[in-house]
Amino acid sequence: MAEVASARPGAPLATVAREWTRIGVTGFGGPPAHIALLRKLVVDRERWMDHHEFEDANAACSLLPGPSSTQLAIFCAYRVAGWPGAIVGGLGFIVPAVVLILALSVVFLSGSPPDWIRGAGAGAGAAVAAVAVRAGIDLLRPSYARAESEGGHLVRWAAYGAAGGVAAATIGPWLVLVLLGCGILELLIRRATEGEGLASAAPLLLVPLAVAATGTVWDLVWTALKVGALSFGGGFVIVPLMQGDAVHAYHWMSNSEFLNAVALGQVTPGPVVATVAAVGYGAYGIGGGLLAALVAFLPSFSFILLGGGRFERLRGNPLARGFLAGAGPAAIGAILGSAIPLAGALTETWQFVVLGAAAVALLIARRGVVTVLLAAGAVGVVVALGGGALP
Repeated sequence: MAEVASARPGAPLATVAREWTRIGVTGFGGPPAHIALLRKLVVDRERWMDHHEFEDANAACSLLPGPSSTQLAIFCAYRVAGWPGAIVGGLGFIVPAVVLILALSVVFLSGSPPDWIRGAGAGAGAAVAAVAVRAGIDLLRPSYARAESEGGHLVRWAAYGAAGGVAAATIGPWLVLVLLGCGILELLIRRATEGEGLASAAPLLLVPLAVAATGTVWDLVWTALKVGALSFGGGFVIVPLMQGDAVHAYHWMSNSEFLNAVALGQVTPGPVVATVAAVGYGAYGIGGGLLAALVAFLPSFSFILLGGGRFERLRGNPLARGFLAGAGPAAIGAILGSAIPLAGALTETWQFVVLGAAAVALLIARRGVVTVLLAAGAVGVVVALGGGALP
């Protein structure tokens, strides 16, 4: 694997910029869509990587905190064009999403948007809780299968999931402590029962306490850091990590505005973590949005650029696998648990009707998330134009 992990420059930077930006612009549908587009490019079309190399890289990314599909995009660019390719390709994948999120934030989160805009946001936001449940359920089956294949510790798997769900529903700003705690607890248990190494995992519990700040801009930095460096499970787990800070602790946004921000992150292409730019905009305008995006995505670049040839060895690392065996189920539980405060943020009767319809469309009819959110937004526009109550 040593030779597999090393970068093999070969693709021109212009090609990397073009292709990774294309994926960033057309990658609707979240991580599954991003992974499929990357595989089609680097394995099927250009043959820069073979199938096994790509799957190893994908598995290694799943063991890292933060947005795994973003890290995979950066790593693939690193493999085909070295560290300059990692930077160019990573920015090509990320920047379109951040720009779109900020542009839409100006429209949806401004002081007095027109009623039809408010209606669209209220409609799409009403469906977000159902999106959270869909995201959690989609992750449950592979997580269960992984736990079963790694020794059948299913009681602990369920307990970690329950802990994450309860934390997301009740103590959102401190959810990261629960995620870290579940991961470290699993490491301790495995060390005691199976002899797997604990290394220096325990100090991770000190991270949130050491970097948490009380200043204004530093609060935003801490929120973005949790999203980018301490979110195990990636994707929708960022929602409970952000909601407590953005709405309840620092009052950067109202509940309705936060729902709008989450919906914007789902209907735009590229990494879902770009949603943090909307939270940053709600806090400090365009500058805050850019700062939040920078802090949230910097760890992904750091993992790849600093990890270098050691990156893909994560797949066989018992410390990483053991930690994720605890933190991963907790993150899935947190995604499911986040549906409770998201649904609780709704205020109008018609929004609960939209939520019910969205749940049927997503969970029973298995419609696409983007399609459902756009339809829910259209319902909100109709309600607003008809003079209905808006949050």
